[in-house]
Amino acid sequence: MPEEFGVTRRGLLGAGAVVAGGALAGAALGGEAAQAAPGVLRPPALRAGDRVRVVAPARTPDDRLARGVQVLESLGLVVELGAHVNDKYGYLAGTDADRLADLNAAFRDPGIRGVFAARGGYGTQRIVDGLDVGAVRRDPRVFVGFSDLTSLHGKLWRAARLVSFYGPLVNWTDSRTGPDSIESLRKAVMTTDPVVITRDPAEPSATVEVPGRATGRLLGGNLTMLDTGVSTGDSPDLDGAIFFFEDVDEAPYSYDRMLTHLRRAGALKRIAGVAIGQLTNSVGGAGEWDAPAALRDRLAGLGVPVLGGLRLGHGNGQLTVPLGSTATIDTAAGTLTVEPGVRAA
Repeated sequence: MPEEFGVTRRGLLGAGAVVAGGALAGAALGGEAAQAAPGVLRPPALRAGDRVRVVAPARTPDDRLARGVQVLESLGLVVELGAHVNDKYGYLAGTDADRLADLNAAFRDPGIRGVFAARGGYGTQRIVDGLDVGAVRRDPRVFVGFSDLTSLHGKLWRAARLVSFYGPLVNWTDSRTGPDSIESLRKAVMTTDPVVITRDPAEPSATVEVPGRATGRLLGGNLTMLDTGVSTGDSPDLDGAIFFFEDVDEAPYSYDRMLTHLRRAGALKRIAGVAIGQLTNSVGGAGEWDAPAALRDRLAGLGVPVLGGLRLGHGNGQLTVPLGSTATIDTAAGTLTVEPGVRAA
C-alpha cells in the first residue's frame, strides 16, 4: 500500500480471520447482530456552527490534515482535534488506550455533533471492542471515515444500529478528493436529501454487472477489513442487505480469496444485491484475470443483482454514502440510491 494510505493492511493483518464451519460463521455473522441493538438510529444533520471532533483510531495523520480541517471549516463546522491525534506509537497514532480514549471522548461529549476520522492505514481493530456503545445510543451523532475505519462502521451498526458515513478522511488530498468530493460529503451529512451515486464507466469495477434491481440496507466497506472481521463483534449481518465493498492495492487473486472466504463463511448467502466501489491499484499477472474478471467469477453465481463502477473508496473523486440506510441498486439506470443517513436537526 502506498504512503497515501498508510502501512499495508495485508502485511499487518496476515491471512485474515478463520471460521470453523458454516454453522459457526452463520451464528457469528447473523444471530447476535439481530439481537444486539434497538431500531435504526439516524444522527441529526450537521449544521453550520456545530462542533466536530477529529480522532485518529488508526495511523497518525501527516501535514495533509490541515487541508482537511480547512475543508470541514469551509462547511461552517467548528473543528477540534482529539488530544492524541498527532501521537505516534510504532505505526499507530498513539497507544491503544489513548486512541480509544479520544474516540470515546468524542462520542461522550454532548457538545460534539460529528466525529471524523483523521487517517486510515491500520489500528482500528485493536480498539473497536472498547467503544462506549451506550454513549453512541444515548446521543447519536455523525461519524465519517473509510478504509480501516470499516471496523468502526461495523461496530456502530452491529452494536448500536447507528447509520454512519463511508467517506473521505480528514487527511485530505485535493488531487484525489476535489470539489465533487466536498459537495458529496456536505450533502450526505448536512442535508436530508437521498444520496444518489451513478455508475462511472471509467471505474474498473464498472464492467462488473449482474442485471436487476434490488433493495436492502447498504452495509459493508473495505473488503480486507470485512474479511478479517469475520466472527468478530464488528462483522455486520448482511442478510437482506446490499453488500458494498471496495479496496486498494489488492491483486485479483486477493479479491477472489476474500470473496471466497465470505461465501464459505455463509456471509453472502442471503444478501439482496452487491454494490462495488473503486478497485484501486489492482495489478495482476500477464494473461491472468484482472480484478473485474475475478469479481465476475465470484459474484455471478450468487443470484442477485450486482452494480459496479461506483466512486466510493480509495480512488479519485471519492464520494460519501450512508451505511445502514435503505438503498436500491438499479443496473439499468446505473444508480445506487440511498435514503438519507441523517434526520432534520
